[in-house]
Amino acid sequence: MSEMRSDGELLRAVTADGDRRAFEELYRRYAPWLTARMRTRCADAALVDDIVQETFLAVWRGTARWREDAAGADAAGWLWRIASRRLVDALRGAGARGRLRQALARLRHRDEVSAEERVLAGVEHGDLAGALVRLSPELRAVLQATVVDGLTTREAAVLLGIPPGTVKTRAMRARRQLREALA
Repeated sequence: MSEMRSDGELLRAVTADGDRRAFEELYRRYAPWLTARMRTRCADAALVDDIVQETFLAVWRGTARWREDAAGADAAGWLWRIASRRLVDALRGAGARGRLRQALARLRHRDEVSAEERVLAGVEHGDLAGALVRLSPELRAVLQATVVDGLTTREAAVLLGIPPGTVKTRAMRARRQLREALA
């Protein structure tokens, strides 16, 4: 019986030597975890499966660079960062047409106040972290998607598996509750 290799050993073997067995072991070790975690961020199971496959393809092909010397460089965190970036890219439509639509939307709405500005407008002093913790998980998830992750209402709706109108309503309720908590 062979000894179980560490994540670092597996990643070195995959990236330096193209070791197929090391890659398969890494995949078996992390694909189920990554899939489960990605499904908490996106309701589209097919998209999640594609993102997980693309993540591991990037590792195999060497397009994602493992740097063991980076501070806190653990395999799970590294894989999560690759997958989450790919998910955001997929939701935003990384193609030229998607970028053009986004640029036109920005021009159309450049006088609108951003979600971040709306949340922070009422915060002059107070315990923002405490107020955020007191929000319901549904409201926090909408703020996470729209403010922290910077997704549009439509992108947040796809990610959370809810209608765009629900995203807007929850964002409005979250802002109202934050203003009241910080007043």
